Amino acid sequence: MTYRSVTLRPNRAIPISVLCASFLLASCAETRLVLHAAKKLSNPPQTESGNYKVGNPYRIGGVWYYPKVDYSYRETGVASWYGAKFHNQLTANGQIFDMNAISAAHKTLPLPSIVQVTNLTNGRSLKVLVNDRGPFAHGRIIDLSRRAAQLLGFERAGIARVRVEIIAPESRRLANLANLAQRGNSTGMIAAEPSVPVRIASLPADGSADVKVVPVSSNTNLFVQAGSFVRRDLARQMERDLAPIGPTQIVEATVGKQLFYRVRLGPVETVNDGDRILDAVVRTGYPNAQLVVY
Repeated sequence: MTYRSVTLRPNRAIPISVLCASFLLASCAETRLVLHAAKKLSNPPQTESGNYKVGNPYRIGGVWYYPKVDYSYRETGVASWYGAKFHNQLTANGQIFDMNAISAAHKTLPLPSIVQVTNLTNGRSLKVLVNDRGPFAHGRIIDLSRRAAQLLGFERAGIARVRVEIIAPESRRLANLANLAQRGNSTGMIAAEPSVPVRIASLPADGSADVKVVPVSSNTNLFVQAGSFVRRDLARQMERDLAPIGPTQIVEATVGKQLFYRVRLGPVETVNDGDRILDAVVRTGYPNAQLVVY
């Protein structure tokens, strides 16, 4: 489980989603456009209002997080879940957290966004609404509602190795609907950081029909990634600093046209082992280290 910071709205989540919009717009043409976009998403029975927001950089536990729009987001790591402690409380975008609905918290993606979460152990994959911030425990990349964890098959374990991918078309529609609402509710300028009410439709809590089983590799490995650099000499310095903790390696990775040098420890056998090494790396002075799965 993770803790929530009082500087943000306590980390809670809410129904998985797709959505429909009900805004006061400036013209009938804009209204038809909103309704047309909403029909392309699912048409569940109820809606709840929340704000669309990206957010400013923030600091939790000595670590800075930088929310941004990233429609190419794809990450592998460890997921956790949260439930009763935050049930019926506000999420970071102003919705009410329902632990029996399908939703999640993420540190940097726009709120709300739609992601596909895949359990890399059993192949179970589920579309999830992100409407909250977190998790802020080291080594966790997403915090799912209890119902989402049940459907992905890791409620009892509490954690799982997962792949998280943004669903760009649906996430873009959420942003576009918010921008249309902002335009309709303002007299001119659209704010750079919109905080616009959008009505987000919730799927029924029994979302089992939406769970897919996809092929996953049986040979995934868990590492502690301490840092990523564009300069090899900086990576080598970190490698020397961390060598007393355990086997350390520098791995080259190309993102776009940029070559990065990633410093990793491992592989490790279990998430508990990974957490132990991760804590040692953080104590050494590298608070941005994380658990990754390859």
